[in-house]
Amino acid sequence: MVKNNEDFDYMNMDLLRFTTAGSVDDGKSTLIGRLLYDSKSIFEDQLDAITLASKRRGEEHINLSLLTDGLKAEREQGITIDVAYRYFSTPKRKFIIADTPGHIQYTRNMVTGASTANLALILVDARNGVLEQTIRHAYIASLLRIPHIIFCINKMDLVEYKEERYLQICSHIQELIPKLALTDVNYIPVSALLGDNIIHKFTSMLWYNGETLLQRLENTPVQKDHNQTDARFPVQYIIRPHSTQFHDYRGYAGRIAGGFFKPGDDVVAMVSGIKSKIKTIEKDKKTVDIAYASESVSITLENDIDISRGDMIVKCDNLPITNNETNAIICWFNERPLQLSGKYLLKHTTNDVKCIIKEIQFKMDINSMENDAFDKHIGMNDIASIRIKTTKPIFFDSYNINRITGSFILIDEATNETMGAGMIQ
Repeated sequence: MVKNNEDFDYMNMDLLRFTTAGSVDDGKSTLIGRLLYDSKSIFEDQLDAITLASKRRGEEHINLSLLTDGLKAEREQGITIDVAYRYFSTPKRKFIIADTPGHIQYTRNMVTGASTANLALILVDARNGVLEQTIRHAYIASLLRIPHIIFCINKMDLVEYKEERYLQICSHIQELIPKLALTDVNYIPVSALLGDNIIHKFTSMLWYNGETLLQRLENTPVQKDHNQTDARFPVQYIIRPHSTQFHDYRGYAGRIAGGFFKPGDDVVAMVSGIKSKIKTIEKDKKTVDIAYASESVSITLENDIDISRGDMIVKCDNLPITNNETNAIICWFNERPLQLSGKYLLKHTTNDVKCIIKEIQFKMDINSMENDAFDKHIGMNDIASIRIKTTKPIFFDSYNINRITGSFILIDEATNETMGAGMIQ
């Protein structure tokens, strides 16, 4: 593997998940390939393979997009079709990249790749400027409440590295920001093909005094991206060793979806409403004094109460919303359209419950950012506002507050297909 052997603590490093988006031929795959190549995160046989493939295609430079365009159809068309996940690390941080397609017919793929992202990297071709797809991708990033956005103004080498062109595009994007509710937004001029401002700075853009792309990725704060206020622990599994040594042990395993927990905290089990105190918290087979959002732990309680998979442990003074009806934004994934009064299985955190679509309130036009209350046909890749009624109450937070307890998926019970992904309003 072509990778520096820096001495760093890999297991305890921060993890940044980011997704890429942009119009066709904006250079997403090339940029990701450049990141992997310049950070020495690819294998030697991979490098040899893409070097040979580039020569066979008669290309002047090594075609780094071949590192991510894994499907034969992608390489033939020079586009991204499926979501491609790539992994790399630097001495400062670990990264997971979701390379998502730019076509409108693959909106569902972009939603899938961006659903867990801390950051969205949106490419803009410096020659073409802000396009309809640029606005659409920024809108989806806003809808999914991705905390950090980087607009990479790519192919600066094809506009003679002109600062005026870069500033013109930035100004156009800034006009859109108030409509999109974006918060942490950054702009970086780059040339993915030549590597300028990806990891290293060249002399071609001395007028740019900001960070390189890798520096921004390394320095983006992610600790506050999780909800650290509202303590939520969806129970995934009950640990009962059934051994003489641990005869009375009953632990509740899962991943903390929000806030933090400590031994001695007063908690209540949803749905039963029975109260107790946290006795111990275990992480990686060790007892810990505190556990935070996103950590996988096992919790024991002072009282032996009835808790099963799908229940949620929360603090007594901070309860989630409990209801069997809710409004949600849905992105439809399936070729079969959403059915009004249709029955589906709703999967929310670790809880599965049957539901019915009570109302289709409006369909979103993600190009114009307007709502259509008359078009009730919700097909694949469409986004709409709906009202859902479940057969029993669920406990949730608004997606704006907690992206984990505020999201769900709809499943067809007959085929077990994922039909759509929703965000509770």
